[in-house]
Amino acid sequence: MNTATQDNSNLHLNAPFTLQNGTVIKNRLFKSAMSEQLGTQDHNPKPGLATLYKTWAEGGLGLSITGNIMIDRTALGEPKNVVLDEKSNLEPFKRWAEAGTTNGSQLWTQLNHPGKQIPNFMTNEPLAPSAIALENGLEKGFNKPRALTEIEIQNIIRKFSISAELAKKAEFSGVQIHGAHGYLVSQFLSPRHNQRDDQWGGSLENRMRFVLEVYKAIRTKVGNDFPIGIKLNSADFMRGGFSEEDSMEVVKALSKAGINLIEISGGTYESPSMVGHKVKPSTQKREAYFLEYAEKVRKLIDTPLVVTGGFRSAEGMTMALQSGATDFIGLARPLAIDPELPNKLMANEDHSIELRPLTTGFKIIDKMALLDITWYEFQLARMANKKQPKPDMSEWGTFFKTLSGAGMYAFRKRRA
Repeated sequence: MNTATQDNSNLHLNAPFTLQNGTVIKNRLFKSAMSEQLGTQDHNPKPGLATLYKTWAEGGLGLSITGNIMIDRTALGEPKNVVLDEKSNLEPFKRWAEAGTTNGSQLWTQLNHPGKQIPNFMTNEPLAPSAIALENGLEKGFNKPRALTEIEIQNIIRKFSISAELAKKAEFSGVQIHGAHGYLVSQFLSPRHNQRDDQWGGSLENRMRFVLEVYKAIRTKVGNDFPIGIKLNSADFMRGGFSEEDSMEVVKALSKAGINLIEISGGTYESPSMVGHKVKPSTQKREAYFLEYAEKVRKLIDTPLVVTGGFRSAEGMTMALQSGATDFIGLARPLAIDPELPNKLMANEDHSIELRPLTTGFKIIDKMALLDITWYEFQLARMANKKQPKPDMSEWGTFFKTLSGAGMYAFRKRRA
């Protein structure tokens, strides 16, 4: 389906979409991954995850992506990550998948390996394509990594495929590879972070080898009818990093390989464009952070696209769809405030939502409390406990709850 050559002028948010493998997604509203921090001590899903995703499914979403599920329990990005591997108990995953696919919704697992983005209180020596430390002040919270060996690279590729096979067995609707935001796949793609001189580094062809091998390994395990998507950076927005030109070539290679859906994001936690860091006025007007990039990609490939980041109104979302630049509207934080948002957007073309700036009034406390993360995590936790979100939740309350719940440990950097 090439939306670039179609008349999209009458396209609306409730229109169904059929992927190239025949999978039908009932509407154009897509929940992008958010970290729920709802893993058990054994890194299985807590029961609240099923409750949370059933709430979103009943709210009208066409497709939800889980928060990042780790493929290796020795490489966690955050303390309460869920892990899906051969040691996992599949029963809570099955309950999660069943709950999240009610009301005709789809639920895909996002599979991830953090690479060097593991806080230093969780590992002494993280692994990465090259032994290059994180910068921009993050070196204080993250240890310098060791470069992966060939055997370790092949083993990680295998782990991605095993996790995907288990996701299919648990009856999730599909999987998404996390290839953005500075995690391992993103690290391999970036010439700033990948300075290897073997088949996995150097030229763009070599740097994209890892993600293509991950995709191929997953496809071999799950077959052609099971959807595989990817979340990919439009660029890293860092000097010497993954450029827009590089990203275009990777998109073309993934499309040719047969990937089913590409979600476009951008930045890393060294340069966090994915959360609206330094947004241009023209971007604010159109709402979506990465729509201009999507317009360029649409001219190159037929693979369906998701643009995530910045959407707040039914009007802005509909205009993006009708422009032909994107096939799905990616939403994240708005759904932490209003799980009924999809139904409201489809019922009322004038509906919109605003997210208020979060601050205690003291920047140093905001930063220490990780307000932009913890405040939303508390909203997800409320829904997981069958409570309504609390949009007026106090920032100071978030600070003290986090402190009382886990002590100063909670405020140490959990992700890059």
